[in-house]
Amino acid sequence: MPFIADRLSRIKPSPTLAVANKAKELKAAGMDIIGLGTGEPDFDTPDHIKQAAKAAMDAGDTKYTAVDGTPALKKAIQAKFKRDNDLHYDLDQISVGTGGKQVLYNALMSTVNPGDEVLIPAPYWVSYPDMTLLAEGTPIAIECPQEDGFKLTAAALEAAITPKTKWLILNSPSNPTGAAYTKEDLRALADVLLKYPHFYIMSDDMYEHLVYDNFKFYTIAQVEPKLFDRTLTVNGVSKSYSMTGWRIGYAGGPKQLIKTMCNIQSQSTSNPSSISQAAAVAALNGDQTFIQPWLDAFKDRRDLVVREVNACEGLSCPNPEGAFYVYPSCAGCIGKQTPDGKTIANDEDFVTYLLESVGVACVHGAAFGLSPHFRISYAISTETLRDACARIRKACAALTGTASMAA
Repeated sequence: MPFIADRLSRIKPSPTLAVANKAKELKAAGMDIIGLGTGEPDFDTPDHIKQAAKAAMDAGDTKYTAVDGTPALKKAIQAKFKRDNDLHYDLDQISVGTGGKQVLYNALMSTVNPGDEVLIPAPYWVSYPDMTLLAEGTPIAIECPQEDGFKLTAAALEAAITPKTKWLILNSPSNPTGAAYTKEDLRALADVLLKYPHFYIMSDDMYEHLVYDNFKFYTIAQVEPKLFDRTLTVNGVSKSYSMTGWRIGYAGGPKQLIKTMCNIQSQSTSNPSSISQAAAVAALNGDQTFIQPWLDAFKDRRDLVVREVNACEGLSCPNPEGAFYVYPSCAGCIGKQTPDGKTIANDEDFVTYLLESVGVACVHGAAFGLSPHFRISYAISTETLRDACARIRKACAALTGTASMAA
C-alpha cells in the first residue's frame, strides 16, 4: 500500500526554491555562488514595523486570534484598499492568511471542482498551476510572448474561455517578468470578462508598490467596478515592506468566498502569527516614505541589469515596468556549445551552464511556462549584480557555434 497520496503526483517542488537551495548548498560546499533566484528584497524590515512587533509581544499579544485576521489588521487592510485602490470592502469581505500563497491556495481549494479550468497567463508564478492541480482543477496556460510585453491580450483571453472556466489569474506587476498592466490593458480585458459572467478573477497585486518610470498601478476591480463581486484582490506585506519572513498576505473579495476561505484556514493553519499581524498593522498604517528610496535603488539595479544583459552575446532583455525581476531571452544561446563540448538545448541547460561555469544561479524559463528565457532577481546589492552580470557575459562569450534559434 503506497504511503503517498495520489494527488501529490500532480505537483512538483517549487523550482525557485529549488534553485535557492541549490545555491546555498554549493556555497556551503565552498563554491563562489551568486544567487539571482530568490524573490526577496535585500532591505531590512523598517524599524517602526519591528518595534510594533516587539510592543505586541510586551503587551502579551501572543495568543490565538480570529482565524482570518484581527479586527485591527482587517481595518488597516480596509483602509489600504480604499486609500490605494479606491476599493471599498466590509470587514467580512477581507481575509488574512499566512502569506499571500495561503490566501491564493484557500481561494482555489474553496472553489475549484474536478475538471474546472483556471486560466493562467504564461509566464506565470510557479505556484499557480500546482495549486490548481492540488485542487483537482485543470491549469490552462495562455502563452503571452515577449512581443506582447508578456501580457495577456483580450483576444487571447477570449479564445481561452470555456464553460469549464472557473478562474482567471492576473498578476501585475508580474513574477517572473516584471511586466505590469496599464489601465488601458485592464480595460480591454474587462470588456471581455463582462461578456462571460460565470467565473472569478484573481488579481495578484503583491508587487503593487514596486513600479518605475512613473508607471501608474491599477487593479482590475478598480478599473471596472462591475467586476467587483467576481474579483478576489490579493496582496500582502512581503515585497513592498520587505517582510517575507513575517508571512502575512491578505485579500478582499465576495463575502461568501471569504467565508469559505476562512473555513479552510480554520482546519489547516488557523490564524496567522499574532505578532506578525501587529507588525502588518504598523506597515499598512504607518510611514510609507521609506518605499521611495527602495524604489530608486531597485530602478538603478534594473537599469544596470538590463543594460549589462543586453550586452551579452546571445541574450536579449526587455525593460520591465515593475517588481524586481528581468526575464531575458536566451534564444541566441540555444544550439551553441559550452567549452567542454555540451550543447545548450534549452533554457534549463543554459542556467545549468551559468551555475556550473561561472557560479550564477538563475531560474529557467520553462519553470514559468515560457521558454527560451530565464529569470534574474535584482533584489541584491548593486556590487553583487555587477559581478553577476560580468560572469554571465563571460559565460556567453565562451559559447561557440551557431545558435539554432533566433535571438
